[in-house]
Amino acid sequence: MEYDMVSSTTLARSTKRPRSKSWAHRIAFSAAIACSLSYCTSGYSQGQSAVREAVASDYDEYLADLFVHFHQTPELSLVEYKTAARMARELRAVGFDVAEGVGGTGVVAMLANGPGPKVMMRADMDGLPVEEKSGLQYASKATQEDPITGNVVSVMHACGHDVHITSMVGTARYMASHRDQWSGTLMLIVQPAEERIAGARAMKQDRLWERFGVPDFALAFHVSARNEAGVINVVDGSPYAGSDTVDITVHGVGAHGASPHRGKDPIVLASQIVLALQTLVSREIAPREAGVVTVGSFHSGTKHNIISDQAKLQLTVRSTNAETRQTLLDGIRRIATNMGRVAGLPEDKLPEVQVSKESVPPTFNNAELAQRLRNAWVEKIGAEHVISENQKGMGAEDFPFFTTSPDIPSVYWGIGGTPAEAFETEANGGEMVPSHHSPLFKITPEPSVKRGVESTIIALIELMPPQ
Repeated sequence: MEYDMVSSTTLARSTKRPRSKSWAHRIAFSAAIACSLSYCTSGYSQGQSAVREAVASDYDEYLADLFVHFHQTPELSLVEYKTAARMARELRAVGFDVAEGVGGTGVVAMLANGPGPKVMMRADMDGLPVEEKSGLQYASKATQEDPITGNVVSVMHACGHDVHITSMVGTARYMASHRDQWSGTLMLIVQPAEERIAGARAMKQDRLWERFGVPDFALAFHVSARNEAGVINVVDGSPYAGSDTVDITVHGVGAHGASPHRGKDPIVLASQIVLALQTLVSREIAPREAGVVTVGSFHSGTKHNIISDQAKLQLTVRSTNAETRQTLLDGIRRIATNMGRVAGLPEDKLPEVQVSKESVPPTFNNAELAQRLRNAWVEKIGAEHVISENQKGMGAEDFPFFTTSPDIPSVYWGIGGTPAEAFETEANGGEMVPSHHSPLFKITPEPSVKRGVESTIIALIELMPPQ
């Protein structure tokens, strides 16, 4: 369902402008808890009120329509051609020097504005192969050929990347038109293929830093369905885990299902491996350390009465530090190999373990920089809108490819995107708040985009004050 609760401040502002028949302006008009009354009035100096008003005006006049455009026209990882072209056009129009085709479909936009640090801000732009069932009247109906499988699939912004790129445009428009408020060089990166953990690496391999210079600071945010709309969530440590993709091929000896003694059953062996892997987190890493080993796919066999000669397991492995990662990966290899020996397989038929290149290290916020930006947000927006909560899951990001080798001080923060009323409904046994990557996923765009723009502007001006 859509949320139609309208704050008195938003309604008063909305009724002063002409009605629009577009869904974007209906979003802006009805506001679906566009912001709580406290969001609209507390914690602001006169200067920051001017920033807020500028962002609100730009949302109503431009960004709301742009968000709906991006939401309705998502593109899959690696083939975000139209999205990249639109982002390049938007950024070039306000005065940025724009390079396209970086690492595939990546876009880099530069705006030099006097002496000062170079600060990078990244937004990911890819959608997911999901058929949208959110019920939103501006829901995506897009389809696209998957570049990996060749299948035509439905496409949806089921992870909020439409919020990220819309907010980047809003940030660019503000920074370009208020150059007296900052000094330095702003680098905006529109990244492809975050969902495949491939885009950041591809841009780095395309000589990103050699071509455009290494930034002094790197920033990014992600809209979150699990936080209340408009809330900023920033932690000092690791907001996202590292991720490894692991494949295990279990060999066996095929036989008739009625004569199991004539073969070596890879399904039984693979099942034993799956169970043994569960001891890695429970018994081999410290209880206060975080780790996940999930077997997401198990394939073997073709018929009821045939013992196959091979089984394949696909795993995702999550960790928050290098030591835990190594413990888990070493443990997977040890368990798989030695369970093969337990089953009596010869050395040339032992299970094979392959760690994919799709691996990504944990995301780490620079503690000093995170505290600095937290203080700026508390001062400009209000302490009641800034929290520090670690995510309960072990989601991963490829943003660290930008911030390591060389190490760049960075902060990755969250922006809440779900109305408080939706959490109350869930707590009372009603409809659950849809998760990211769900076909039901939906973000309330106005408070999310506005807070995304506003928090980014505050961070940039904090790091690039006028000389």
